[in-house]
Amino acid sequence: MKKDSSLSEGLENFIDEKVIRTEMEKANNPASGLIREILAKAGERQGLDPDEAAALLGNRDKDLDEAIFETARTIKKGIYGNRLVVFAPLYITNECGNQCRYCGFNAKNSDLDRRTLSSEEIRREVTVLEDLGHKRLLLVYGEHPRLGADWLAQTVRDVYAVTSAKSGEIRRVNVNCAPLDVEGFRKLHEVGIGTYQCFQETYHRPTYEKLHVAGRKTDFLWRLHAMHRAQEAGIDDVGMGALFGLYDPIFEVLGLLHHARRLELDWGVGPHTISFPRLEPALNSDIAFNPPYPTTDHEFKKIVAVLRLAVPYTGLILTTRETAAMRKELLEVGVSQLSGGSRTYPGAYSDPEYDRPDVQQFCIGDSRSLDEVIRSIVGDHGYVPSWCTACYRLGRTGEHFMELAKTGFIQKFCLPNGLLTFKEYLEDYASEETRQVGEALIRREIENYPDPDRKSLLTDRMARMEAGERDLYL
Repeated sequence: MKKDSSLSEGLENFIDEKVIRTEMEKANNPASGLIREILAKAGERQGLDPDEAAALLGNRDKDLDEAIFETARTIKKGIYGNRLVVFAPLYITNECGNQCRYCGFNAKNSDLDRRTLSSEEIRREVTVLEDLGHKRLLLVYGEHPRLGADWLAQTVRDVYAVTSAKSGEIRRVNVNCAPLDVEGFRKLHEVGIGTYQCFQETYHRPTYEKLHVAGRKTDFLWRLHAMHRAQEAGIDDVGMGALFGLYDPIFEVLGLLHHARRLELDWGVGPHTISFPRLEPALNSDIAFNPPYPTTDHEFKKIVAVLRLAVPYTGLILTTRETAAMRKELLEVGVSQLSGGSRTYPGAYSDPEYDRPDVQQFCIGDSRSLDEVIRSIVGDHGYVPSWCTACYRLGRTGEHFMELAKTGFIQKFCLPNGLLTFKEYLEDYASEETRQVGEALIRREIENYPDPDRKSLLTDRMARMEAGERDLYL
């Protein structure tokens, strides 16, 4: 399917390549004094301008890189404490009409086993995920012309309708699907999605046009304005991202920041989340096996740290593309949300023959189970896993959420609510080994909780949960 030029007619390209080039050139090997000034500003938690982020990314002094990492650790801890939001992706279809040269879902990839889950298959997958303890899902879709907004909305209804044993129910469904028109986004909003997520892949338009050969995704501007249309439809939590490895990583970070700025200018709030996947091997994609712009682990760690400094109150999402060791490092410098026990093709969670390159979108780097991931982040790193959905269900989203976050709201509500969802996980799903390390963490957190009134509320709800109540929050 060739590009329909009418889709993007009249849309502005607010990613100005000349501006970004200038920011990059000025930031090439900046003076150490400038780096320290920018870090001091970052410490105020008000964010950074794109040119300041470019300077940090352009730094070549290893000692100053360590200062960047340390500042990011401080800011992350100050805003999010030791809480981490946990989710899982659920692939609904790998059918796609696009020809993206880096993706296993490429419409010309005849070796890929195409699958679109039926309502019954969706219920089966969700039941498996609920029985593992998941409460937050990200639904992922290929883009096929016959699978429109009505069908997308029905799949969301199917997910929400599933309840399994114990406390099994999905409480927040986020969606990663191709850009829709405003009416299509309204249909998703009406069925209660949380965050709408869409990645530009690359903000460098010539590279974008070279990599997207056919299909609706060839339209750079239609995709670029997807968040604007989602906001217009009432979806005030949106998530953006870039696929690192396709083009210059500094250019991509600045593209993300200019995109975030434009959203804030036009809608009063920037992205709820930012993702930063690295290109991983995919079936029949030479580019996926040999990225044009490979990003080293050190460069990638610095990208995550700089994003945390530049957009301090935005959730940073880490997937299982990365190894367990790399995920540990990235959690320290900025990541606030991570997937666990992920599988990347339709029907994967109920598939006894898991590990199928002929159906999955890309290879994953961390294949541990959810329970193993939880035990590691608790026992090895002291983080509190959170499946909390209270803000979304109480209407604390979009601009309202960001206003509250900047006043310390996350520490007052999100940590205790995270502890309550963790308690629920331990009561209903955890292995005995994970339960032991988890209960020890909860006891420490309650003992050290600084607010006596909230500590009393938290203790009361913990006791009610042990008595059998579920889904409790402040």
